[in-house]
Amino acid sequence: MIWVISRFIVEAYKKVSDSGKDKIVEKTGVNSSIMTIPDSGCVMENGASCLPCTPEEEKKIVTDLRNESERNLKEGNLYFVISSSWFRKWERYVGIDGDENLIGNQSSDSRHINGASSVVAERPGPMDNSDIVENGSDSDIKGNDIQLRRMLMEGQDYVLVPQGVWEKLHGWYKGGPELPRKMILQGVYHKKFDVEVYPLCLKLIDSRDESQSTIWLSRKVRIWDYFNKRKYAQLSVSNKTLEESNLQMDQDILLELVDGHQSSKIGMDSTGNDLALVSLEPSRSPLTIAGGPTLSNGHSGYRSNLYPGSSLGSGLADMDDGFEACNSARKVEKGGLAGLQNLGNTCFMNSALQCLVHTPPLVEYFLKDYRAEINTDNPLGMHGELALAFGDLLRKLWSSGRTAIAPRVFKGKLARFAPQFSGYNQHDSQELLAFLLDGLHEDLNRVKQKPYIEMKDSDGRPDEEVAAECWKNHKARNDSVIVDVCQGQYKSTLVCPVCSKISITFDPFMYLSLPLPSTITRTMTVTVFYGDGSRLPMSFTVSVLKNGFCKDLLLALGTACGLKSDESLMLAEVYENKIYRYLEMPLEPLASIKDDEQIVAFRFQKKEIGKTRLVIFHRWQEKAELFGTPLVTYLVADQSSGADIEAAVSKVLSPFKKISSAKAHVGKENGILLDGLDEECSCSDAQSVENAELEGTSCRDLSIPLRLTDDRVMNFNAFKKDTLFESGKIIGKLLRVVLDWTDKEQELYDSSYLKDIPEVYKAGLAAKKTRQEAISLSSCLDAFLIEEPLGPDDMWYCPRCKEHRQAIKKLDLWMLPEIIVFHLKRFTYGRYLKNKIDTFVNFPIHDLDLSKYVMSKDGQSYLYELYAISNHYGGLGGGHYTAYAKLIDENRWYHFDDSHVSAVDESDIKTSAAYLLFYKRVRSESKVEAGEASHSHSIS
Repeated sequence: MIWVISRFIVEAYKKVSDSGKDKIVEKTGVNSSIMTIPDSGCVMENGASCLPCTPEEEKKIVTDLRNESERNLKEGNLYFVISSSWFRKWERYVGIDGDENLIGNQSSDSRHINGASSVVAERPGPMDNSDIVENGSDSDIKGNDIQLRRMLMEGQDYVLVPQGVWEKLHGWYKGGPELPRKMILQGVYHKKFDVEVYPLCLKLIDSRDESQSTIWLSRKVRIWDYFNKRKYAQLSVSNKTLEESNLQMDQDILLELVDGHQSSKIGMDSTGNDLALVSLEPSRSPLTIAGGPTLSNGHSGYRSNLYPGSSLGSGLADMDDGFEACNSARKVEKGGLAGLQNLGNTCFMNSALQCLVHTPPLVEYFLKDYRAEINTDNPLGMHGELALAFGDLLRKLWSSGRTAIAPRVFKGKLARFAPQFSGYNQHDSQELLAFLLDGLHEDLNRVKQKPYIEMKDSDGRPDEEVAAECWKNHKARNDSVIVDVCQGQYKSTLVCPVCSKISITFDPFMYLSLPLPSTITRTMTVTVFYGDGSRLPMSFTVSVLKNGFCKDLLLALGTACGLKSDESLMLAEVYENKIYRYLEMPLEPLASIKDDEQIVAFRFQKKEIGKTRLVIFHRWQEKAELFGTPLVTYLVADQSSGADIEAAVSKVLSPFKKISSAKAHVGKENGILLDGLDEECSCSDAQSVENAELEGTSCRDLSIPLRLTDDRVMNFNAFKKDTLFESGKIIGKLLRVVLDWTDKEQELYDSSYLKDIPEVYKAGLAAKKTRQEAISLSSCLDAFLIEEPLGPDDMWYCPRCKEHRQAIKKLDLWMLPEIIVFHLKRFTYGRYLKNKIDTFVNFPIHDLDLSKYVMSKDGQSYLYELYAISNHYGGLGGGHYTAYAKLIDENRWYHFDDSHVSAVDESDIKTSAAYLLFYKRVRSESKVEAGEASHSHSIS
């Protein structure tokens, strides 16, 4: 019987899934009149010949089809799953660069494409999805038996392509297996399209013989519920989809055989018996919609008919399993020690929930009667359903002893109102926390009609006045227990880098996302060349803000190299032995400098700037090819001769001359040679050497042939010593010369200093140095509050300039809440690259004093104590979340790992997995006696 039912449901789903595949067979199937050109993917129909598509043609066809699909999104569209490893090969073959790439990393040399030799990638073989399916090496697995491996990540493991793209790719390359998936529409108020990559996996159980079968269904199919081997709910007459009915991954489904007169026949088993689904009575419970049984503290629940006809009663009439409707006669065990069952990658949700349900002010609030504050009419809320579901879950967790709760109803509400959390993928506990706090606030907002308030500019008014006004306006529209307990206020200052316009605002916050110092700064290595030829080049490594400007790099570099007040640095990028560009604009974003580039700085006297610039290239005479780093100096005189140019070049080259081992070295500083004279020099002592160096003289003529060249370094012209070059007649005040090196010059000069220029950043070397370095919570706060420029994608509109500017931003804490949550930003997201930082952050458990960070002096205590932590272990995609929470009454810490709860020593809770830190204010006795009547955020 069970197999008949399984086949019936599977075939029903198969018809839906195969409706699109039949079309593919019609278009791409091979018959007697179609043949394929070997290795080309080009189809010949009825013997007619055609040419295979070029990579450019394939790229254009696929791009057009993808764009067309994006314009015609609708439920039911068919998409296909393709292994990322094969798709990357195809992208490289057709030449899709980083800006167009669906997956993978961008090449940093795309800007140099004209100057670099391009390598044509080979044409990929047949499409191969074996690495993303279960038993991928088993060729006997076909059709509906093919299942995707669990825990795959889109972009990293697979990509989704529209049906039209799949048809083309399959026609060109063949291969497979094909993995079609339907597009569905999710959400209630915030609907979004989503491709159902992982259909719901369910187990069917026959009540007669306990035989089992596993099926895969779309979440939109209606079916029965048998969670935890208990007759939970009847779905046969329900209009709910599987998603709305809170069915979970790998849970059981019950089928029962009844009398044929009462059944709706849907099939027969192997013995000919009719099969039917039995109507099951929903489980009854004394629990009410927003409460539980009468608790030991005297608080009682309230009735489920408070809102007749509304969705509130029906939505929460379902009980979270594991609580088993623990009635009032049951002995209530110690609360707050119940775990949460993992419903399929829901550890992120369980971790955040345990932290919230152990937040003392929220526990006190939701254990009382809060029905009067439910806001069912707020268009920004969830009609009170989220708050009721959370309150119901909190009461169960605090009244069920150590019995683990399955938060199915809560997850169902979460998926309904926030489709991004639907399904069974891993998510971010901080993102869930942010949504939940905001959702609870809107569901419990005491303001029923939000007034329109026009915000005023600060206009030079005192900060105290502006802050009080902003908070008053905020409270006029937002007033809930979440605002009372969790919201603070910070001051935001923006300064226009062009006109110096200052804009000051005071904004509320619910948590603080603190960057780890390594995430807001970058390490850059720059080689400094001395334009006066006083010493050999030296490389300096400095730390600058990622969103900083070239002026910030110049400032850090000047400090590192000991730049004098009358000196200046000029940045340039060296590429293919030429100066690719000068970075002369102070506000040039550092983001324009890639890690694999070679950046140099030329050091000059400020008085030389504005004179004729002389650029010196190096070329092997025998091979006629450039090498090394160009040198730059200035011709001070308004009129220079060929001899002056030779003298300037000789002076710049002097540090590179090799010193004979037989001659004592005159001076050394930080391992760098200060003199540049070889054994042929007639200077006999140290003093004469220093004098020669200071005067810029050369003890003999330049031995390397010197020629004039153009901006492309393609044409070369000889010049004489008496040739005159007038500064006013030189185009752009820029002269370029080439030195032709021979083996003789190689023996006289050490050219290795010109060749071995380091890249801006070598990831491997830096990672080894900083991997084990620990940082403090205070350093993270400092990084959060540091003055920094806005990112290029986050420009500010300056009202004075009437343009978007990359303004300088400074944050300051103005007022802190009763509960403060610190989010340690361990995850970094590039366009295609994601990374997790496992650096240990040392945070205080007791006596966190934040008074030095708060600008407002409102008399509040700014001493905090830690009471909960959300931890994340492992990497992206495959990690695991747990929580530490402190039972305040016991003064003892516990570890919450889904359904497993265990005591833990306080000394063990500080780990490198800490992700969210929850602190509560510690009030002095005097302030407590002063009275709780004064609001924690009132501003007089």
